[in-house]
Amino acid sequence: MESNSRRSFLQLAATLGALAPAAAKAAVEPAAPPLPTVKFGKFDISRLIVGSNPLYGYSHFNHTLDQLMREWYTQDRKMEVLHACERHGINTWQLHYNDQPVEDFKRYRAEGGKMQLILLADFALMKDPKLLPEVVKLGPLGIGHHGNRTDERFRNGEKGKIKDFLKAVRDTGVMVGLSTHNPAVVDTAEGEGWDVDYYQCCLYRVSRTPEEARAEFGESPIGETFMEKDPERMCRMIRQTKKPCLAFKLFGAGRASGSPEQVEHAFRFALDGIKRTDAVIVGMYPRFKDEVRENTELVRRILTPA
Repeated sequence: MESNSRRSFLQLAATLGALAPAAAKAAVEPAAPPLPTVKFGKFDISRLIVGSNPLYGYSHFNHTLDQLMREWYTQDRKMEVLHACERHGINTWQLHYNDQPVEDFKRYRAEGGKMQLILLADFALMKDPKLLPEVVKLGPLGIGHHGNRTDERFRNGEKGKIKDFLKAVRDTGVMVGLSTHNPAVVDTAEGEGWDVDYYQCCLYRVSRTPEEARAEFGESPIGETFMEKDPERMCRMIRQTKKPCLAFKLFGAGRASGSPEQVEHAFRFALDGIKRTDAVIVGMYPRFKDEVRENTELVRRILTPA
């Protein structure tokens, strides 16, 4: 009898232990206050936008971290993180256009997700702008020309190809975006009056070729170019345009996030360095800490001081 009771107790304990994570997941925490917003055309977007690079394994660090991100970010986990972003006051998601991200966005919507969508053209859409009318059915606020493609075409003297894509976006009726890592692109677009509604601006000019890096600094780094003064250079350019700018890679793809102090410094630098009408895009990889809560609470504290 005693043996049977002990066996029943152990079975019950094991069952409760297995149910605990699911129960914790099901208990939805109360929604946080909304984050401060800015105007984006006729829309209001939170000044902190959730990005997509970590969700799809683009670490901009090395292939090992890419793979770790992809393995951890199952579609279920993506949904958990996206809904958490919404609960913590983020109302906009910047998403790369590709088959898997679109599938994820549709599931997020089907689950009741309400964050607005800003699309960054990539892959098939960059090759075939005729897809744009179908893409617009997803309801994006805007569609931007992909930053790496922008910088490549700008470097190769193919500004016409960039402007052709921008015109194709304009013809759909959604806002027209131009993403870049190079302040000179924004300077040229502004000086020549390109038909652009907003810019996505990387704080680090990671698209420099080795030859460009050697010409500028006398040597080339191994991998992408993250230079400490790049954020100052891009923020200066951001302040020179009246158009909305969405700043990204605040932390140098994780290189400047080694401590809470570094994270706060990066947020403060970006939010002080851009215009009050601008926003920042930050990817989240909350595998080891609650980045969603920490980032939103920090941005709320910086933007709404006592």
